[in-house]
Amino acid sequence: MCTSSDLAPHSNVTKLCARGLEVYRRALLQGPVSEEVPDCLLRLGLMRPLAETPTLMAAVPPDIAGRELTRPIEREVLTHQHTIAAIRDSIAAAETVYRSTRSATTGPVRLLQGAEVIQAALQQAAEACREELLTCQPGGGRAPENLARSLSRVLAMHRRGVKQRTIYQHTVRAHGPTLAYIERATASGAQFRTINEVFDRLIIYDRTTAFIPDPRHELRTAALAIDHPAIVHYLAKVFDHTWERAEAVSITQEYARPPLMTDETRRAVLRLMVEGYTDAAIAGRLGVSPRTVSTHIKKASDLLGGRSRAHLAYLLAQSDLLDTGPA
Repeated sequence: MCTSSDLAPHSNVTKLCARGLEVYRRALLQGPVSEEVPDCLLRLGLMRPLAETPTLMAAVPPDIAGRELTRPIEREVLTHQHTIAAIRDSIAAAETVYRSTRSATTGPVRLLQGAEVIQAALQQAAEACREELLTCQPGGGRAPENLARSLSRVLAMHRRGVKQRTIYQHTVRAHGPTLAYIERATASGAQFRTINEVFDRLIIYDRTTAFIPDPRHELRTAALAIDHPAIVHYLAKVFDHTWERAEAVSITQEYARPPLMTDETRRAVLRLMVEGYTDAAIAGRLGVSPRTVSTHIKKASDLLGGRSRAHLAYLLAQSDLLDTGPA
């Protein structure tokens, strides 16, 4: 008797067993047989009872048996093909309306709403990218699962000859998973630099299409896809100027002794505090923990003799420590 192991791998199609082949061969040579026929022959339609004598099992030519098995599947495939064609016709009509509406209202800027829609647009742009990818990734160290997805895209784009440059904040220099990701991506030709400035996420493909977050949505559920040549050119220039000021990441040095950029980080924390940001907001913008923010503020208060947060802000505003002096 046939078993579940007789199923072909990765499908629900029955695989002929050795006994089934032997019975089928005997039925072809000797004619209808009265013995028990393996299930695989019955499921594949290779043997069936004679109408005149149901106790006898006759062999069926493989082409006839195969046609009987595939005919309903082919009908289903044909139905799906008609459905696909109908969907494309409907989408084509919507595309006409979409393009005319977009041209009349927003021009070459598209609003993308929802994480899945944004990811699909990014994936489409990444697959079409052929020369250069520029990215700004704020927020400090990234989650390992995000880094794994990003690494697969980096390696795939490298194989197509795409040059890649990424700007992080200094805080990634103390984040092991991000450093490991940078090491592997650097080996494929990607370049990484860090800076202590506050910036928003920016992705530019081939200097023709750019993606930025929509500031009207705080939960990062909306983004803008920009195709306007002048706007994309401006954003690329901003990236280039930031890249020139940023510090290159040396993996060998990072693993030996990760420079935490303490003075620059503290200066950035205090600058944002003077501007009125809370500890949580500062932490989110710099990619550090709220505890790290409070530690920097406390050390600055101890150094300058600040009696309160407001007093410390006053002392900092009256000095030039945030511009030139040591933090």
